[in-house]
Amino acid sequence: MSEYQYYEFLAVDRPLTDQQQAEVRTLSTRARITATSFTNEYHWGDFHGDPSRMMERYYDAHLYLANWGTHRIMLRLPKVALDPEQAERYCVNEQVSAWTSGAHLILDFTSEAEEEYWEDDVERSLSAIVGIRAELAAGDLRPLYLAWLSAYGAWERDEDAFDYEEEDELEPPIPPGLGSLSAPQRALADFLRLDDDLLAAAAEASPPAQPVQRDQKALTTWISALPAERKDALLLRVIEEDGAKVRWELLREFGGETTSRTVETGRTVAELLDAAATRRHAREQQKAARRAEQQAQREQQQRQARELRLNQLAQDVDAAWDRVEAFIATKKPREYDQAVELLRDLHALALRDDHAGAFTQRLTHLHERHQGKRSLIKRLNDAGLVAE
Repeated sequence: MSEYQYYEFLAVDRPLTDQQQAEVRTLSTRARITATSFTNEYHWGDFHGDPSRMMERYYDAHLYLANWGTHRIMLRLPKVALDPEQAERYCVNEQVSAWTSGAHLILDFTSEAEEEYWEDDVERSLSAIVGIRAELAAGDLRPLYLAWLSAYGAWERDEDAFDYEEEDELEPPIPPGLGSLSAPQRALADFLRLDDDLLAAAAEASPPAQPVQRDQKALTTWISALPAERKDALLLRVIEEDGAKVRWELLREFGGETTSRTVETGRTVAELLDAAATRRHAREQQKAARRAEQQAQREQQQRQARELRLNQLAQDVDAAWDRVEAFIATKKPREYDQAVELLRDLHALALRDDHAGAFTQRLTHLHERHQGKRSLIKRLNDAGLVAE
């Protein structure tokens, strides 16, 4: 397979100006560029731009794919929407990182794994994932925890992914609602290859999410009390297409987080991975037991169906032998197969009813009469219906 790389950037909060579009155009003459997006793919060569720099200057979301197994998501939020120190608690080496640039916080999530096969439409993942920006800004820390968990989950695929002393690393604060992810969070978990058993093990300590219902009367009172100069400045920012940041900033000030407080569990990375392995083993055992039960049921049904056929054959064995001859007389491969199947049932009936000698005699005569039909004789021999 030839090399393949895919780059996508989105401007969510504010479109790029003509000047900014011209600037990013200098990075690639082949990219599809609009005021809100930048998309390019490479089957040879490399992109000459710096995704981190582009996120700092122009874009709010970035997705990168390579067919050798790299999956990367970057997100940019205002620092007023997500505390950088809070985000730092979920960082893991190069897999999950965060840094500030001006008034923004940039998150970088990366997953590495050898691709066994290329998933269709994986390039469309960014539109499904980008909604986690708003969730993070609203105080929902599940996306950060999912990225942290997926990073250490790579240890199950690659035993050299981390040094063994990191087994004793404590998990960061676990947010509520891990047992019921939103659609963007589920898309992020899939993109980062988060193992379902590991997620289920982590979710055992996560309480249900309890959205906070904002008191509209209190919110109205709080807004009324804002200084007029502050309101004017906020309205100007909204007009200047900075509305999303204004909303996040005000909700933070008002205390409008949508999730409950996080939980400190004291679980280590090793404990989480061991719990996932235990769940996986139990699930596989249950799956194997179900398969064995289903196979036993199929075999029982097959035995019952064959017993019914044998009982029907026993009512007129001579008529069954006549049907065998009729099938053979057609000299067609399909009918030869039907003749062989019927003979197998007649053989089983003979063994069941202790008439094996009579069956063998009739089978020998059949071989003698049709020995010139090489295709038929081969089918009979392959089925173990050999003349004596």
